[in-house]
Amino acid sequence: MTTAAGLTGVHRPVADVAATAELAPRRPRRGLAKRVFVAVLLVLFGVLFLYPFVWLVSASFKPRTEVFDNAIIPNTFTFDNYINVWQEAPLALWLVNTAVVTVLAAVTVTISSAMVAWGFSYFRFRGRNLLFGLVLATMMLPGAVTMIPTFLIWNGLGATGTLVPLWAGNLFGSAFYIFLLRQFFLGLPRDLFDAARIDGASNWTIFSRIAVPLCKPILVITLLFEAEAAWTDLMRGLIYLRDSATFTVPRGLKALVDQYGFGGEWHWEILVTASVITTVPIIILFFLGQKHFVSGVATTGLKG
Repeated sequence: MTTAAGLTGVHRPVADVAATAELAPRRPRRGLAKRVFVAVLLVLFGVLFLYPFVWLVSASFKPRTEVFDNAIIPNTFTFDNYINVWQEAPLALWLVNTAVVTVLAAVTVTISSAMVAWGFSYFRFRGRNLLFGLVLATMMLPGAVTMIPTFLIWNGLGATGTLVPLWAGNLFGSAFYIFLLRQFFLGLPRDLFDAARIDGASNWTIFSRIAVPLCKPILVITLLFEAEAAWTDLMRGLIYLRDSATFTVPRGLKALVDQYGFGGEWHWEILVTASVITTVPIIILFFLGQKHFVSGVATTGLKG
């Protein structure tokens, strides 16, 4: 019995080792196959999302008769479109107008939303949660509900036909950004602020010199989101802008579509070239802010 038990005790580990040795090569293979599958899937989705822009860039280098031939590499390569587009439309002026609106809209909404979010996260006062709930409730209102009242306000102020309505509303903050920034502020250690208070720091000093530097990634995200929204905002341009001298890029492109697109002169090469020129700046902006963008998203997820 002892010998059998001893033999049994010896043979079990040997069998386990043999089974482990047999399964060991399979695990790396499965892991490698999984990584390859994920990589292929990401490449396919990347190509799917990049193809429209690649097609647009390719079409901008084609003559009028070859714009819709679906060839990625143009059969007839020409730079004439990039010369003619500046002559056919005041594109430079539209880019300047859009840049002004984008900078003002992004900066004002970031500052105002951060201040409101800081107030909701740091100060303790009666009715705070109710007031914050009312701020969030404004996100439930469709834009079409407030469109006419907002227009009447700006029209009463004599601001229609100018760029002011496209950015000045951001002086009062945005409910979405207030919520986003408040959640980030709540994740900061309150002991740090209490220590600064003991050292004699004012509320503004605590906010501007301690809270804001710690929230740099999320502030960059707010800037990028609002910059993209302002750069591509067509609706407000259609409502408030009448003169081509005040057109922004989306409003100008709509005018080009009316002139050269369906029902117009059918100069689609001008349209695709203008689209490429006006898309490149926002792509560059996202590349410049990519580091802070990724950091802000990751940190926000950890703090949530």
